[in-house]
Amino acid sequence: MDIRVLRPSDIPHVQTANITNLPENYFCKYYLYHALSWPQLSYVAVDSSRPQKTPYDPPRIVGYVLAKMEEDPPDGVQHGHITSLSVMRTHRRLGLAEKLMKQSQRAMVETFGAQYVSLHVRMSNVAALRLYRDTLGFKIEKVEAKYYADGEDAYSMKMDLGFIREQALDAEDEEEEVLDEGEEVGDAGKKGEGEAEKKKSGKKRKVKVGRGLGVGDLVERNEAKEAVV
Repeated sequence: MDIRVLRPSDIPHVQTANITNLPENYFCKYYLYHALSWPQLSYVAVDSSRPQKTPYDPPRIVGYVLAKMEEDPPDGVQHGHITSLSVMRTHRRLGLAEKLMKQSQRAMVETFGAQYVSLHVRMSNVAALRLYRDTLGFKIEKVEAKYYADGEDAYSMKMDLGFIREQALDAEDEEEEVLDEGEEVGDAGKKGEGEAEKKKSGKKRKVKVGRGLGVGDLVERNEAKEAVV
């Protein structure tokens, strides 16, 4: 199974998945609006187990998440919104909905600095409510009366994305604290100086060793040796 960013060419297949599974349906131009305005946020799940007979065979899209950023948030806080999420019945209970949602949420934080993500779900959709609340960690904020076209009420739900920001910062810290192999060389290798510098900064230093030295450095050192001799 392959999860990737939604492409404009996927839209007819995404629309088919939407019509097959959900009562809330959209025109193709609405999907295109999402794909062009926020190209990093919407994803599709493609069944890659079916081999293509020709290069022109369309991908078998078995799930999607359609997402956007709120353009004029009423609370003034930058946040994302899940417009639609669906997985074909033949491919449910494989964790695809959760994977699609997590990809989109990460992109919201990394690309747009989203503080949280919101969505609406029918009060009668128990399976979706269980996914959002119990699996993904969304919280019910309020009930919006007659939110849907058929008059059904909706739960307005929200999830803070602070944990994704923390994960990104932790990953950056780990990259900075990469240890070099072997003993330190050059100025950092002098006894006392290297240790004192480490204590000051509180961070490990990455230094060049072996092949990490540039060719120019090696040539200069050889010439200096010859001059001394």
